[in-house]
Amino acid sequence: MKLLGPLALTALLALPLTGLAQSYPNKPIRMIIPLAAGSAVDNAARVVTQKMGESMGQGFAIENMAGSAGVIGAERLARATPDGYTIGGFNDSILTMVPHLTAKMPWNALTDFAPVSLVGTIEWGLVVKGDSPYRSLAEFTAAAKAAPGKLNYGSGGNGSPQHIGMALIMDRAQINLMHVPYKGATPAAVAVAAGEVEVSMQGLGTVASLIQGGKLRLLAVSTPQRLPQFPNVPTFNESGMPNFTFNSWFAMVAPAGTPPAIVDRLNREVRAAVEDPATREKLLAIGVTPRGTSAADFGTATKAQYELYRKVIQDKGITAD
Repeated sequence: MKLLGPLALTALLALPLTGLAQSYPNKPIRMIIPLAAGSAVDNAARVVTQKMGESMGQGFAIENMAGSAGVIGAERLARATPDGYTIGGFNDSILTMVPHLTAKMPWNALTDFAPVSLVGTIEWGLVVKGDSPYRSLAEFTAAAKAAPGKLNYGSGGNGSPQHIGMALIMDRAQINLMHVPYKGATPAAVAVAAGEVEVSMQGLGTVASLIQGGKLRLLAVSTPQRLPQFPNVPTFNESGMPNFTFNSWFAMVAPAGTPPAIVDRLNREVRAAVEDPATREKLLAIGVTPRGTSAADFGTATKAQYELYRKVIQDKGITAD
């Protein structure tokens, strides 16, 4: 019997994956979102998967699995068959913050998921009450330094993105504020507007209407450049805190072991969807800035953010309790 040469054997082994990629998808795709229906990630996922479904010829079924800060839904995805028919819509908190907030995790953020693509970012900023005496980041930090531990800030709960965002600000500005946790980002924003707490770091999609209505004042945005919707609000960099950026993001992931050909197909479809003018308009309308990436770039950025948040969470002793 004639043996196959190395090149022929490699080509033969590649046939199943080639065929799999060509036939994929031949049935609907399930997307697990470890967050509540109506969240920014959930809304963005429905917009993007609608466009992807039109292009791929198969529908997407969204399954919300909220609970335990995303741990339950993420575990379901990590244990799913890696065939491309169960994927995840995750925010940055699930992959880069939550793993550092509890000693025992049923999955590993860096090894149990295959990066597919970033989908979009939700920009953030520092807000105070609409008639607050603080009109700039510099004024607020000066007041905080003059009265260590006396001023307070609201967050969406222990270990929430608002909590961690403020921890980063305190670290950079060398200030000490009192933490007041609320049951969600919106209650924390309302508390600032009501004068219960002085300040909060918030996703702008959550607080845009309160800013526009004069209930909140936006001191600075945590983006590299000023935002078109708030052209008169400076960045943290312009406000004396150079190279400070902070945002939330929504991304698609798959179980580890998903064939590279399928990951590549999903990546192409995500990036095409977020470049579609109608889809971009819908995302921007709900406060999400479309940003597709390669799977490799998304994976690299996730690892870097994972380490950044690990350090601040450990240094500040932040827990989910």
